Amino acid sequence: MKSLNILLLVFFTIKLAAQTVADFENFNLSVGSYINDAGSSHVFQSGNIELPNSYVDDPNFPYWSGWAISAATDVTTPGFQNEFSAITGGGVNGSNTYSVSYIFGSGVMNLTGNAVGGVVQGLYLTNNTYAYLSMLEGDGFAKRFGGENGNDPDFFKVTIRKYLNGQIGSDSVEFYLADYRFTDNSQDYIVNNWTWVDLTPLGNVDYLEFTVASSDVSTSGINTPTYLCVDDVTTTDMPSATKGLVEAVKIKAWPNPVSSFLKISWEATEPATIWLSNIYGETLLRKSLLANDTELDVSDLTQGVFTLHVAHGDQVQSQIFIKI
Repeated sequence: MKSLNILLLVFFTIKLAAQTVADFENFNLSVGSYINDAGSSHVFQSGNIELPNSYVDDPNFPYWSGWAISAATDVTTPGFQNEFSAITGGGVNGSNTYSVSYIFGSGVMNLTGNAVGGVVQGLYLTNNTYAYLSMLEGDGFAKRFGGENGNDPDFFKVTIRKYLNGQIGSDSVEFYLADYRFTDNSQDYIVNNWTWVDLTPLGNVDYLEFTVASSDVSTSGINTPTYLCVDDVTTTDMPSATKGLVEAVKIKAWPNPVSSFLKISWEATEPATIWLSNIYGETLLRKSLLANDTELDVSDLTQGVFTLHVAHGDQVQSQIFIKI
């Protein structure tokens, strides 16, 4: 029951909008190749996102920053000369292509088209081979994570924040690409597969900012190679008339499980419609929800699982709860 209760605390939003996945396959790269120069546009575009890129064709040592597009597959060669490979050896679900970010300070992912001002559903993250092997084994610049005895509480994480209307949001999503902070060393890990990161808690977005942090630092900054790999960025295509609804309507309901009164709080200035349904989809009651704290009497319900629905405009938020 405990694991079920954790699941039932999750809010989910049903959006009447399409989704677009940026999978980077539109670059038609051959396996083993990469692009780290976006040319005069200085951006790589896939789906409804743009990835800024800076490339300097120095005759002695060309260099780049921002984002690159890659179909590299080398998961064994250590060192910066293998900076374009994902430790997975390819993209999500066996695809060829993915993006690589070299973050110097921060990295940016811009939304375009109908995705601007909408919700980013999420993206897949994994480690770059250069960074992965550096953390696993150490190198001439960075330490081996865990240290000699494996007890050092090392970590490497990415923090994702959103900008909307020129303002940075107060919320952020953190993802640990490596975590050695556990008391039990057998739980220590360095990510070596594609992992979905849910970005819906950030709400509406114009662009995303990525920053990284590591336990391995020196006076010159982070010693861990500051690379990460991203694939299948899923954005929400929102008509301009519907943008802002996710930011405007924030609904909370508690306690869960509940025995008598379900408390409902939401932040909006206009009424909404609220209704309850059982596991068969049958509507049990329907009423208007005013723009203030509300108590819903559920004491007459039998014990079981129910769904609370709140409709505002073309947006519906639902929460499953247990009546005890």
